[in-house]
Amino acid sequence: MKLAVRVTWDKRDDLGYIYFKEIQPGSVAHTFPCPPDDVCGHTINLDFDTEGRLVGIELIRASKVLPAEFLSAPQN
Repeated sequence: MKLAVRVTWDKRDDLGYIYFKEIQPGSVAHTFPCPPDDVCGHTINLDFDTEGRLVGIELIRASKVLPAEFLSAPQN
């Protein structure tokens, strides 16, 4: 089985998302906002499915968090 992580970045809104699996609308059962003090002042949300598995990470102001190679990669 091929495992792949996909990273997207919305430049206009400066939002990033790290996908551990493809997410269907409504498949995120719980979002846990990480306290900014615990993640160097950044706003990061962890998304979990109905079985409690981490399916993605949302990054607010992603350009401050993601490495430059992710920000310059073509988005699909």
